[in-house]
Order: sequence, then C-alpha cells, then structure tokens
Amino acid sequence: MCIRGGGSKDFYGGPIRGESLGVGAYRGIVDYEPSELVITARGGTPLAEIEQALHERGQLLAFEPPHYADSVAATTGRATIGGCISAGLSGPRRPYAGAARDAVLGIRLLDGKANDLRFGGQVMKNVAGFDVARLLTGSLGTLGVILEVSLKVLPLPVAQATLRFEHSSAAAIALMNAWAGKPLPISATAFHDGQLHVRLSGASAAVSAAVKTLGGERIAETQARSFWQDIRDHTHAFFAAPGPLWRLSLKSTAPPLELDGAELVEWGGALRWLATNADAADLRAAAAANGGHATLFRGGDKSVGVFHPLPPVLEKIHRNLKQTFDPSGVFNPGRLYRDW
Repeated sequence: MCIRGGGSKDFYGGPIRGESLGVGAYRGIVDYEPSELVITARGGTPLAEIEQALHERGQLLAFEPPHYADSVAATTGRATIGGCISAGLSGPRRPYAGAARDAVLGIRLLDGKANDLRFGGQVMKNVAGFDVARLLTGSLGTLGVILEVSLKVLPLPVAQATLRFEHSSAAAIALMNAWAGKPLPISATAFHDGQLHVRLSGASAAVSAAVKTLGGERIAETQARSFWQDIRDHTHAFFAAPGPLWRLSLKSTAPPLELDGAELVEWGGALRWLATNADAADLRAAAAANGGHATLFRGGDKSVGVFHPLPPVLEKIHRNLKQTFDPSGVFNPGRLYRDW
C-alpha cells in the first residue's frame, strides 16, 4: 500500500508503488494547549490548518515545515501533518530552532500488523527509552501509518528583520560560519547567485542591535516574508530549473563544491541545493569527502538510489526496524530504499 495524505510530496523518495491508502479524511486537531506549548492532530490534518490555529494564538512550528503544494515539484495536493513528519523535512529555521524530529513529542501509529500503537506523549518527560516517535520522523511511511502526532510549538518572534549582502560563495560560507559563533538572533540564512540573505528573529532590542552590528541592506518585511516562504516551499526561481535537484547535507565549513550546475546554500552553509546533471557517484563522493551525504531530492534517474547508501551496520539496523514494524512489507515499498 502507498500511504497518501495530500500528495504534496509524491515527488520525494523512491517511485510510488502499491494501492493508494488515503488518510486525508482522517483529520482534525485533537488537542491544543497554548499554555503548554503542545498541539496534537490527526495525520490527515492539513498543515495550513494547524499553522493557522497556532498563528491565532501567537505560536508557530519552530522547524518551519515546507508545504511544497504550490511549488513546481508538486501541484496536486495540500501538505498534511502526517506527511510532514513522515518526510521529516524542515525549513529555513531548522539549524537555529531544531529539526522536525526535535519537535515530535508523541505519535500514534498503525503498524503493518494492524496494531494501534502509541509512543511518547505530550510532554518532554514522556520521551524516554526507545524514542520511537522521533524514529518515525523521516521514515517516509515505511514503518506504518501516522494516525496522530503531538508536537512542541514555540511563541512567534516579537520582531524580525532580513538583511541582504553581496558576496562570493566562499565569502558567504565563511561569513555564515563566523556569525554562528556569535550571540546573534539568526533564524535563517540563504545564499544564491552572489546574494546572501540573513533573517533575524527575537526580541526587538536584540534584532535592532544585530541589524546595526551586521550592516547590509534591510529588506521590507513584506518582501522578506515572501522571500523566505519561496525558499521554504521551493517557489524561488532557483528551484524552477529543469532537471535533477540534489540535496547535500555537509559540514557547514565545507568549501564551495567544484561541481557543475547552479547552487543555493542554506542552514549556515550546512545545506547545499544543487541543480545539476552531474554523475550521482561524483556527487556522493564529494558529499562524503565533506562529512555529509547526498539525496536525489527531485527528478533525475532514481535507479541510482534516491538516498545516500547506508553503511552495512546501519543498513542492518534499518532492515531490522522494518521487519519489526512491517514484517510483510505492506507500507510504501521502495520509498526509502529500492528493495525494502
């Protein structure tokens, strides 16, 4: 079976196989306690619905999850919270506020043996022992159907500002790493085509002080909001390029990669997007040499493997987990690795 919420991430992972198991109708916010900074929702709940409820109470999902529903990559559906956690993808705020996995407090799961299971809870102290709730984040539905998820939320920042600088790729990477070692309220960075953008978020005094310290050109708030949403949802012009899109996770200090194609750098230098037709083996060798891994995020020939090959020991652990949760291989065959 192919587990499917809104279909906004059909492009991600291996080819879709199996009969569609639609979970979009299993939706709704189950519990929301603003004072406790936690929200619980059914897997089919639209991400936009959750974010709207949070915004009304002055809160947000800190990992800034991408929607992709309006991007060139996916135009067929709306992102759901179950798909968001299954994909495990985070937006521009990720290195400064934590990843999707860090926000997950508890999960209710339907496994491959039709067991209705609960892991974790609604407070951090419940996350003990085998942290299955976070394990499921990024598993692409290969271990079961996410029925409910409880997430930690944070208050909206009081103030924000986005600055723009003109730099070379090497200078931008060096500058982002230098900023990371200073007490600055940075919440996002992005470099492309000679322009480095940095977003500052937090208390008004802290943001104002950082603006004076860093300099650069301050962008109007409306324009800045649109820019970061375009980066988050891949509606920025960079992502419209035809052909394969690779996602390289590296050490933030890794120098610019000498590879053909266009590049966009996020996460203080740790995330490199490459629109390139370069050989998969060369890309993965370059990523490994810089302490990271490479994912064929969209397009291209998926026969090369979407995700970076696992070391033998780690692959054995993954296979054992799949065998435990879904022994008959019912859910999302081949979405993570071809023969799973």
